[in-house]
Amino acid sequence: MNTTTVERIATEKGIDKRRALGRGLDSLLPAGPRIVAATAVSPVTAPSAGDHSAALAEMPAPQTSENVVVRIPLDQIDENPYQTRQVFDLTALQELAESIRANGVVQPVVVRLTSQGRFALILGERRCRAAKLAGEMSIPAIVRQVSNQQAAEMTIVENLQRQDLNCLEQANAFARLSRDFGLTQEQIGQRTGCSRESVSNYMRLLKLPPEVHAYLASGELGFSEARVLLQLLNPSLIPAMAKEAVQNKMSVAQLTALVDYANLPGSESPDRKPPGVDPNVRAAQQDLERVLGCKVRISDRKGKGKIVIEYTSLEDFDRVVEMLGGSK
Repeated sequence: MNTTTVERIATEKGIDKRRALGRGLDSLLPAGPRIVAATAVSPVTAPSAGDHSAALAEMPAPQTSENVVVRIPLDQIDENPYQTRQVFDLTALQELAESIRANGVVQPVVVRLTSQGRFALILGERRCRAAKLAGEMSIPAIVRQVSNQQAAEMTIVENLQRQDLNCLEQANAFARLSRDFGLTQEQIGQRTGCSRESVSNYMRLLKLPPEVHAYLASGELGFSEARVLLQLLNPSLIPAMAKEAVQNKMSVAQLTALVDYANLPGSESPDRKPPGVDPNVRAAQQDLERVLGCKVRISDRKGKGKIVIEYTSLEDFDRVVEMLGGSK
């Protein structure tokens, strides 16, 4: 093995690769940009207000797969047609804009060329919006040659890694991969790092009525509450029950008890009222939470029911399993 090969291997081992969720997306989500000198081709740059990135190459979009950073006028970049996020926090955008005014855009966005000779955004919606608020005329970018499906996958994976999608946005993202590109739930899971069951559970949320979708989009209801509402045997009750859950700020346990009651035969009778939580059940739940160190939910109905233990990390999971298993 020659010296050059040894140096190359040592360098590769020293690179801190970003963790990617989707299989095969390492080639699409760059570990970091590589700045190179400009080549002799027609420029696509425009002057930038408060330009803090003089080291970036002032050059057109490269026709290679290398991570070359170029400056592209913001008015030449079209919105991402596969953007999964629908809600952008204005306060957070203003804070990012202030940072850009002081330090410039630190991380380049990712775009692709369109047939009209413009650029379509793939990654970096917030950075583009904040750069416009900051008065920037152009933005550092990496131009990639990717298909529509790859662009959609990259957008979804980036947002999943940032964990800033609400459950409805995530459901719509999965549904679009299925609808537009014919991917199965198994294939969607493989590309986004989710299990097939998780993909299925999210996509089921789209069966809920528009009133519930509005609560999910605003954050008044979450994924857990939505899954409980889907358990109602009479779908016509879902809008009213969702409204009651929001108005009364019900916990998942309270909503589960209400849904369980609604599913009982004869529960529609006006003289029947949902049962309160048995004090003994509540005491047992509190004891379990204290011993296990995790949130516990007990659903009891005439001496029958289920116990749900919620864990927030793999360490919690291992600890609870060990405690429940006892000594061998």
